Amino acid sequence: MKNVLIIDGHPNASSFCAGLVEAYYKGANAKGHQVEILSIRDLNIDLNLNQGYSKVIELNEDVLMAQNKIKWADHIVIVHPVWWGSVPALLKGFFDNVLLPGFAFKYKQNSPLWDKLLKGKTGHIIYTSDTPIWLYKYFFNAPSVNQVKRRTLQFCGIKPVKVTGIAPIRKSTLAFREKWLIEIERLANKF
Repeated sequence: MKNVLIIDGHPNASSFCAGLVEAYYKGANAKGHQVEILSIRDLNIDLNLNQGYSKVIELNEDVLMAQNKIKWADHIVIVHPVWWGSVPALLKGFFDNVLLPGFAFKYKQNSPLWDKLLKGKTGHIIYTSDTPIWLYKYFFNAPSVNQVKRRTLQFCGIKPVKVTGIAPIRKSTLAFREKWLIEIERLANKF
């Protein structure tokens, strides 16, 4: 059995993403995995990284707790909406503040390369969008998937990373949403 961390990257606790988080939790838990949910909206993290990575800052208790949960996890699931082709500022700020140099990656001295410090973990991105999946993937090149999968998770060594897109959400029916909640629970029970 694995340790599964589900990161809820939606600012609204009553969103469809929150329902997807619960569905994944239910499926993974039924399979016997140890499962924890980390709702970013509940964390006390200054999302604006004023100094970038040029100045070492003291990490607050929520950042340390999030890092400990990431260390604990074998499998990391990120659930988020796509806003303006990307992730909400809340999720981006979380990445900036938690996936720090020395924790998630480490640049090699005198080299453009880096060490991936989160190797051995797997991932799953579940995103919702108002844009139909085919349009988002083939016309817009799925920018949030590239950002989260390739430039964030795989950059830190997390792989393989599965991706599940759910769309269009705007004007979707209750039956459409219920079907996806069942599907996400099934996927969580099969990984």
